[in-house]
Amino acid sequence: MKKETFYIGKKEVKIPLFQGGMGIGISLGGLAGAVAKEGGVGIISISQIGYREPDFYQDTLTANLRAIHKELQKAREIAPDGIIGFNIMVAMNQYEEHVKEAVKAGADIIVSGAGLPVDLPKYVEGSDVALAPIVSTEKSAKVILKYWDRKYHRTADVLIIEGPKAGGHLGFSSEQLETFTTDSYHEEVRQIIKVVREYERKYNQKIPVILGGGIQNRDDYRQAMALGVDGIQVATRFVTTEECDADVRYKQAYIKAQKEDIEIIKSPVGMPGRAIRNEFIKRVEREGRIPPKRCFQCIHTCDPGKTPYCITEALIHAAKGELTDALLFCGSYAYNADKIETVKEVIDSFHFF
Repeated sequence: MKKETFYIGKKEVKIPLFQGGMGIGISLGGLAGAVAKEGGVGIISISQIGYREPDFYQDTLTANLRAIHKELQKAREIAPDGIIGFNIMVAMNQYEEHVKEAVKAGADIIVSGAGLPVDLPKYVEGSDVALAPIVSTEKSAKVILKYWDRKYHRTADVLIIEGPKAGGHLGFSSEQLETFTTDSYHEEVRQIIKVVREYERKYNQKIPVILGGGIQNRDDYRQAMALGVDGIQVATRFVTTEECDADVRYKQAYIKAQKEDIEIIKSPVGMPGRAIRNEFIKRVEREGRIPPKRCFQCIHTCDPGKTPYCITEALIHAAKGELTDALLFCGSYAYNADKIETVKEVIDSFHFF
């Protein structure tokens, strides 16, 4: 395919690939740095990023803010000239504090979803960090771009579309997940691109559109590009890499998973999510509720007295490889993983140019 690159700020995206943010602790500085070194965009997940810090359980916010700097520095050491940023969920508490700390640390880009990041421009005011809202539908694209235009007189620097085959939390209702077909969602993508092009013309600037969700190989990449997007977002393929920051037992869970093990669950965050059906999910179904041992006050939609389980606890167990107590988020095709690869091998398999 023809090589068509674009820029984030003054840095060229050498291959049209964003590595999707995966938390807790799955995409940190190691994975993001490795992807950036190969010419893609490496994304560190900020969700409870400081879970390995010694004071995490005593002072979670301070531990997280400190770890933002540590993980970005780690990635920069791997890819000094690479493009590296953070994924920050709108649904998290202290969203503003995390965004401002990411800017202070020197992020090139902030990717933000799990809700619409309506006030993100305010939190980065005075910086040159690029902003990439995540949307899943034409409606959400219209809302966020119109809001930024009217209130902040600016537009997105990049727009990321996450489709119904993505992993982790999904920006769809359960009904939408059941009704969207491949063809109907491709039409949704085309409509989102039309919305973006309106704002490109208004602001006389390129707004790269990146498509993610179930993109596993060269054919998926070519199909995505044929829709008119500028690049792809890949996450699941990078879990089973040597450089992925998760415990090897987490990676092996993907390799062992079968097609029938992948299912949609209802997350305590209040959104549908895609995960590997394991003993933890079965236990939640049997017992109805696993009361949290402590509250991290991580998500503003969570009621610790009613939540079926603590998502922070479950995801930390996953990152540590403690699988019997873990929520194992994944993409639709996680079951295709059959070996541990390097980041370079995964990227080369797409045959970008």
